[in-house]
Amino acid sequence: MDKLRVVLLFGGRSSEHSISCATAGGVLGAIDRDRFEVIPVGITRDGASVLESDDPARFGLDPAHLPEVVDNGTRVRWPESASSRELTVTDGSGERSLGDVDVVFPILHGRFGEDGTIQGLLELAGLPYVGNGVLASAVGMDKHFTKTVLEGAGIEVAPWVTLTRSALDENPELWKRRVHGLGLPVFVKPARAGSSVGVTKVSDWSALHDALDIAFAEDRTVLIEAAVVGREIECGVLEGRPGEGVQVSVAGEVVVTGRDFYDFDAKYLDAAGVELICPADLGDGELFELQRIARRAFEAIGGQGLARVDVFLTGEGFVVNEINTMPGFTPISMFPTCWMNSGLSYADLITELIEVGYAAGRR
Repeated sequence: MDKLRVVLLFGGRSSEHSISCATAGGVLGAIDRDRFEVIPVGITRDGASVLESDDPARFGLDPAHLPEVVDNGTRVRWPESASSRELTVTDGSGERSLGDVDVVFPILHGRFGEDGTIQGLLELAGLPYVGNGVLASAVGMDKHFTKTVLEGAGIEVAPWVTLTRSALDENPELWKRRVHGLGLPVFVKPARAGSSVGVTKVSDWSALHDALDIAFAEDRTVLIEAAVVGREIECGVLEGRPGEGVQVSVAGEVVVTGRDFYDFDAKYLDAAGVELICPADLGDGELFELQRIARRAFEAIGGQGLARVDVFLTGEGFVVNEINTMPGFTPISMFPTCWMNSGLSYADLITELIEVGYAAGRR
């Protein structure tokens, strides 16, 4: 059987650039080389597409030196029209072909990658790709619209207020009343960022101004969200192959003991005060209900490929926090961990995603 030629696309212009690179390191080290030929394409922080090293060690997540895509002078060119799937690269010696591409695996996190923009580029180029399409990616990236869609589908979400800097400046007293109506504590979040970048827990209204500044530095739209008291539970969702239904993994739990919340340092830099437990201790009925809600949330945003659904388990039931359409994908991230505990190895998970994306022929 001929190998599929896979473009592994990573890096990007968002504040989650290094996390995307770390994900690339994990995938490069685990992908089945008997089935797939890999073309690693990195996107620099300035947005240049370069031919990258096929060396997993190059992208290890070292807290002292976070990995990144550095401009090496090469330029990868996407197909000139949808009638071709040929990639080329130019460097100091001229231009050469990288061959025809079978499928693209975009493991970009955050804006300019996870938000539908790169998916739109691939759609225009006529290239099959792994993961969610333009609409689901855009909805899942924007926390306000995620909540709006889920609420419309009858799924419980935390109360929230969305504001822009201009709206706040025009009528500060109105927004103050609305925000204070949520009660304390609240979480202040950029509408379109992941990995807890720009997120602050506010337990005193005097800290709100600084929290808004931090969030507005990431995005022009900010959410202020009522804190939910409950267990933090996550599970993975996979699109089925043609003729198969959506699959949902077992659940994992984030137990926060020595921090205000599950922040960037705890997620990626091994900071103390957080324990990840998988599988989570849930009753059969609780797990069934969680999987039902996760499947419903995935379908509500028009999900394709994969997602991680994050919820709180409260005394009244489940409250959906977020849907991540390109979740953290390092070997120790919760999404692959949940699937490993569901019987699907990290390497097999990568294979499943690529083959589903290729079979879909893209949307």
